[in-house]
Amino acid sequence: MTIMDGLSFIKQYRSTPGAVGAVLPSSKYLADKMIHNIGFDNAQCIVEYGPGTGVITDEILKHRKPDTVVLLFENNVEFYKLLSEKYSDEVNLHIVNDSAEHIGKYLQQYNIECADYIISGLPFTSLPKKVSLEILAQTKKYLKPGGSFTTFQYTMLKRDFIGQFFDSITIERELRNIPPAYVLCCSNHMAE
Repeated sequence: MTIMDGLSFIKQYRSTPGAVGAVLPSSKYLADKMIHNIGFDNAQCIVEYGPGTGVITDEILKHRKPDTVVLLFENNVEFYKLLSEKYSDEVNLHIVNDSAEHIGKYLQQYNIECADYIISGLPFTSLPKKVSLEILAQTKKYLKPGGSFTTFQYTMLKRDFIGQFFDSITIERELRNIPPAYVLCCSNHMAE
């Protein structure tokens, strides 16, 4: 993380605290836990919701195969501009300035049937319930059978809320983050 990324994050948090979930970007330790369950050798499409300044995105791009498509959903205009500039030379990377609710529209636009993995930095505790429900419903709809949805939250308040869309959730804690975070890896059983 650069100083400019940190300052940009603080500025965006102060202006839109309900949409930006923390004062500082995620730590590298949290980023490592967020991508831990991604099978990079076989992933054809990885989606990230709310990449902010790109801490987790950097790790995804570092490990992905060159032909793996990465699709970023960043609703915050300033973060979108920062990401567009930062990743202007990346191939197979699409950055969308829109809500994750519209994942289906953009997967179709890029001729992608479904995502193998979806990573989320969205603050479900502060998003409107209707928006959260739609994002999770669309996530379940467009997540490949056997794939996983990984999100981090600062409390466990939304664990059951998120859990209603998935068959199983494993939870890890990452204390080396400000604030400490819970990583929820959610999946549905593959169809028989």
